[in-house]
Amino acid sequence: MYSLDDLFNGGGDIIEELEDILLQADLGTKTSMDVMEEVRSLRLGSTEIFSRDDLRSVLRGKLIEALDVSDDDNDVNVNHQAIAFSNDDSLPTVLFIMGANGMGKTTTIGKLASRLRNEGNQTVLLAACDTFRAGAVEQLEMWGDRAQVETYSPNEQQKTPSAVLYGALDKTLKENYDVLIVDTSGRLSNNDALTEELAKMKRVIQKRLSVEVDEDGKAVPNMNVPHETLLVIDAAQGRMALDSAKVWNEEIGLTGLVLTKLDGSARGGSVVAVSRELGLPVKLIGIGEKIDDLRDFDPESFVDGLLGIGIGAAGKQNEGKALAGRLEEMRKDRDARAKQKKIKDKQQVPVEVGGGEEVTTMPSNNDGPPQRTSLNKNKAKNKKKKKAKR
Repeated sequence: MYSLDDLFNGGGDIIEELEDILLQADLGTKTSMDVMEEVRSLRLGSTEIFSRDDLRSVLRGKLIEALDVSDDDNDVNVNHQAIAFSNDDSLPTVLFIMGANGMGKTTTIGKLASRLRNEGNQTVLLAACDTFRAGAVEQLEMWGDRAQVETYSPNEQQKTPSAVLYGALDKTLKENYDVLIVDTSGRLSNNDALTEELAKMKRVIQKRLSVEVDEDGKAVPNMNVPHETLLVIDAAQGRMALDSAKVWNEEIGLTGLVLTKLDGSARGGSVVAVSRELGLPVKLIGIGEKIDDLRDFDPESFVDGLLGIGIGAAGKQNEGKALAGRLEEMRKDRDARAKQKKIKDKQQVPVEVGGGEEVTTMPSNNDGPPQRTSLNKNKAKNKKKKKAKR
């Protein structure tokens, strides 16, 4: 049985087993089918040998396309970081961070806070709303210290996540913080109580940041907040998180994914399936434990790292660009063949004339009548035979 690495290391014709290889790589059914369809269409009618590099170029191109999920038009790039910020000067930006325990959620918050402070020149407050897990508040406070930002922690009167969040929102508004990053409890999506608590926290944000009132003078929930609801996923366990991501996307509403623990090895292929299945962009990636190990997500760099393209000798530095050029060339050739076939088929369309006889229009150098098909010629011969017998 071949593996994804066999696409690069040679050894046998793997086209027939390609579909199984893609599925085993956790790329997802939809993406795997797209790759197979592209391979078949590029090979159809081609007289050229479909090489291993041709196959790599297709796989690379289709994975990049699968991860190319457009963000909302109001997303603001700060140092190329695709995070949506508040476009209302009177309101802070609120980032709502979710994820199961062990995915790297708290460390991601610390890294993001540091980056916003240093690169975006933002004043940041962290809200320690994970009141369920022992040590969660202390861990966030530690990362807040490392990022040199303040953390709002629970007090004796604030024992629930929503109560802590409300207090953090008050402090954010009164002291004019630019960004509030909300840490949430990390449990599985089948924990109904947690899911309801997350939904309640989102309603607290929408009500507290209301910008209008109804006829009765009550605050109208601001549906434009939180500005981001990000799900943190471990690169090695992305596919396992798909079911949870589906539930949270339906119940809470996600805006993007953060991929953590991406150490440069061929890991994280499952995030392609998660991203495409949910139609959510991957916005950030964590590549290590250091405070500055949080990067913007770039589909091309991610796919090249996943497939080992451009890694190693200096001569391979432009390998990704070369493979992209090869895919474009193959697609042009395919389109040209399809165009020629369409023209040829149009010139040979069977039509019906009087008496129910079929004729076929054929390319001709004159304007004479259409030629009879062999079927009609046989009919004419049969008529002559019948007359001779009589």
